[in-house]
Amino acid sequence: MEIFALGEGSYSVDSSKKFIPFDPQRDNFRERPGSLFIHINPFLVKTSEDLILFDAGLGYKDTRDELFIHQHIRNNGFQPEDVTLVLMSHLHYDHSGGLVVERNGKLEPGFPQATHVIQKGEWEFAITGRSSSYHKEIFEALDDSVNIHFVENSGELKPGIRYELSGGHCPYHQVFWLEDGRDKCFFGGDELPEPEQLIRKFIAKYDYDGRKSMQLREQYGKKAAEEGYTCLFYHAKSNPIGKVRYENDVFIVDKV
Repeated sequence: MEIFALGEGSYSVDSSKKFIPFDPQRDNFRERPGSLFIHINPFLVKTSEDLILFDAGLGYKDTRDELFIHQHIRNNGFQPEDVTLVLMSHLHYDHSGGLVVERNGKLEPGFPQATHVIQKGEWEFAITGRSSSYHKEIFEALDDSVNIHFVENSGELKPGIRYELSGGHCPYHQVFWLEDGRDKCFFGGDELPEPEQLIRKFIAKYDYDGRKSMQLREQYGKKAAEEGYTCLFYHAKSNPIGKVRYENDVFIVDKV
C-alpha cells in the first residue's frame, strides 16, 4: 500500500463559508476576525487492486487553469484517470469541490472513470441545496455522468474495504477502514481530521453531534493503535499521515 497526501494548503473560512487562501508567512490571522483556519489534505492510496481517492478537496485551480488535486496526482506518478475509486466521507464543499472541474463555463466530472462511493442519505440531502455547506451544482454535474455507488449504513464495499456510517460530523458521515495484505489505513473524514484531536477531548460546535464525534475519535484512535492502522488526517496542518500509539491512557501520533 502506498499513501500520498495531496495537500491543498491552508484557508480561512468565516460565517459566509467562503474559503480564502491563507499563507501563514504572509497573511495576518488578526485581519480575519471570526474565521476558522483549516488545512486541506485529500489522499491518494494505491493498493494491489485500486487507486483510491479519499475526498476531493476544494476544487481550486493553479495558474495553469488545472485542478490542484489533478496536478498533485500527476506529481506522485499517476494520472487522474487512473483513479478507480473515490471514497467520500461526506459532501461538504471543502471535501467535494474537486469532484468536478470547470471547463468552458461548464462543470464536468473530475474523475469520470472512477466509481464514487457515497452514503445515499448524504447525497439525497446534499443535492437539495438546503444547506450552504453543500454546493448543489457539483452533484447535479455528477448525476448521470459518473458511476455513483450508493451505500447505506455500514458494510463491506469489497474485500479489504469497509465503510462505517458514523453520523457524528453530519447525519450521514462515514469513515473507511482499508486492508491490503499486511497494510492497513483508516480515513476518518471530519470525525478524526487532525492528530491533535486525539490528544485533547472536546465537543466541537461545528459537528452535528459533537459529543458523539468526541466519543468516536477515542474509539477510532484506540482501534488504530491496537490493530496497527495508519491514520489519514484530512485537516492536519503538518502531520497528515500518522501511526497512533495509546500508552498510559494517552494518545501519541507518530508521523509516517
